Amino acid sequence: MTPTSPNPDDPPLPTACLGYFDCFNRGRFFEAHDVLEEHWLDCRLAPEGNYFKALIQFAGVFVHLDKRRRAPAAGLCRLALKHLRGYPSPFCHIDTDTVRAAVQDLLERIEDGTGFPELLAPETLRRFLPDPARPGGFRIAPPPDAA
Repeated sequence: MTPTSPNPDDPPLPTACLGYFDCFNRGRFFEAHDVLEEHWLDCRLAPEGNYFKALIQFAGVFVHLDKRRRAPAAGLCRLALKHLRGYPSPFCHIDTDTVRAAVQDLLERIEDGTGFPELLAPETLRRFLPDPARPGGFRIAPPPDAA
């Protein structure tokens, strides 16, 4: 069954995103990056190229955080926000607004030191989850402790 979107021009959700979500949700951020990078290499010059680049960068933020590299993590947050600019919500059946909000929140927490290094604790990580408002769509849920 193909996911539906309220936006008839919304591109389909690439299969690689499901692997990315699975790895991301399990805290396997480098693997998430790798899974989606293969898809991105095929579409990097297409209109959706920067969107997937931003998702790859979002996973990369956590790779840097795991290595206690706050400055590169913050830099990847800024790049992800830049690459998400101009994309509608939803896009490819992903609630872009929740992704932007999660990246912005993470950037602010990295910059002010709030919750660092707890940003990597399983109980505080945001997850990509099915979006109950959009059958076949995905959104980033707030951390479990904020729900």
